[in-house]
Amino acid sequence: MSLRTRLRVLLFTGAALGIGLLRQTGTAQDAAQANGPDPREIPVPPIKTPIGHLPGVEELPVHKEMPDVLATNGSSKVATRSQWRRRREEMRRMLSYYAVGQMPPPPGNVKGKVVKSETMPDGTVNYRLVHLTFGPAEKLGLDIGIFTPAAGGPFPAIILQGGTPPGATALPRLPQGPNQGRGENVLLLVGPALGSEPAATPPASGSPAGATPVRGGFNVPVTAQSTAAQRADVFRRGYALVLFNPNDCAEDTTLRNPDGSWAFRNTRFYPVYPGYDWGILAGWAWGAARVADYLETDRSIDKTKLIITGASRNGKSAMVAAAFDDRLMGAPVVTGGGGVGAYRFAGPRRSETLDVMQKKYPNWFSPNLHEFWGRREKLPFDQHWFLALAAPRPFIALEGMTDTISLPEAVRRSVLGARPAYALFGMEDRLGVNYANHGHAFTSEDWTALMDFFDKHLRGKKIDRRFDRFPTEAELDAAASVATTGRGAGAPQPPQQPGRK
Repeated sequence: MSLRTRLRVLLFTGAALGIGLLRQTGTAQDAAQANGPDPREIPVPPIKTPIGHLPGVEELPVHKEMPDVLATNGSSKVATRSQWRRRREEMRRMLSYYAVGQMPPPPGNVKGKVVKSETMPDGTVNYRLVHLTFGPAEKLGLDIGIFTPAAGGPFPAIILQGGTPPGATALPRLPQGPNQGRGENVLLLVGPALGSEPAATPPASGSPAGATPVRGGFNVPVTAQSTAAQRADVFRRGYALVLFNPNDCAEDTTLRNPDGSWAFRNTRFYPVYPGYDWGILAGWAWGAARVADYLETDRSIDKTKLIITGASRNGKSAMVAAAFDDRLMGAPVVTGGGGVGAYRFAGPRRSETLDVMQKKYPNWFSPNLHEFWGRREKLPFDQHWFLALAAPRPFIALEGMTDTISLPEAVRRSVLGARPAYALFGMEDRLGVNYANHGHAFTSEDWTALMDFFDKHLRGKKIDRRFDRFPTEAELDAAASVATTGRGAGAPQPPQQPGRK
């Protein structure tokens, strides 16, 4: 029996088991526990990792305040940069265990082969499709698209997590979980929805990119030329743009195998690293680090100026990547729950909480985070740790005034909580935030703010704007009113209160 056939049998067996459970529980979703995981959840089998065991929720004290980034596990206070380097390793270990799962070490063997190249018709931008290989026996691969201005260089690079690069093959995908995207508890079911056909087993990740055209909205082919035209502002300002599809690193599905394990661990990077419990966000962040491995060898790229960005779930992984890789500068966009905003303060104004994320997308995170559902005050960390780990590298959170899933107060608390790490280096202004007039989106305003921020902090340019302003409650109400009714006293204005709400 082929691997593809075995996978199909396993998944459809799981579907029957999962749907049976749903029928038995009836209104299982309505019965979910308000203060913790539903007892009817089908557990995810644990994975033994090199980290071993750290204290669980029952062993940890209540910590209602934001855990101090400068207080070591031994309760001493970090006062020097050398002490901070040691503290960072403590924090990364804890975030690996509790927040995102433990990632494998860098493979150390990333190689790239140019599959195709072209210059745009107007002669201003060059494009290369590069296939990377790496990992044990070079079994893993990733296609990246590199756009650079035709003249000058080396260029600072913006690494964008998005769709498949132009000219690359879009890999086959697993189906979604049976109740994915419905706001339901995904741990109550295993297998796909009845009637869904599992995708074909993906080809070996190390195989070179093909020529199947990638298509965008309205089924219009995404080409190098169309992408270069869309992001012409990036090249005019002297940046390179590097694209990769995070789903080529970890498939974004809540699909589960019959034993309760996540089906995303069957494909992409995961099968060759079975002893690691990294979630999907960590898989995407690890992929971004492999892109950085290659860019360090590319003579057209300034390897000291690598910026990682992405919106929503890709923004979360951009934040993780910047925290765990010292080469990357973070610019996450509208990250919502599990992103920049502190778990301890999320919830008001319909913003996403830890509980919401553990109900809908526990597969994105460490399996050890699930037990903190309803008990966020027991967390030995909070999201400000990711920001602090980027210090002293420039980091900016790009947010939307009407993005309800991300609470400005939670973002503000994270920025304030991370600031002492930047203060150690006398670089508090390298940790920034920008609120633009939009909802859950990545707009031209965000691109402009991103480049302004890094022009200032990476390229030494004079930029006449601030990156420390948060919206007031009145400004949020006004913006929400305009967004909902289309009426109000003109368009919402940018926040006016520096560093405060």
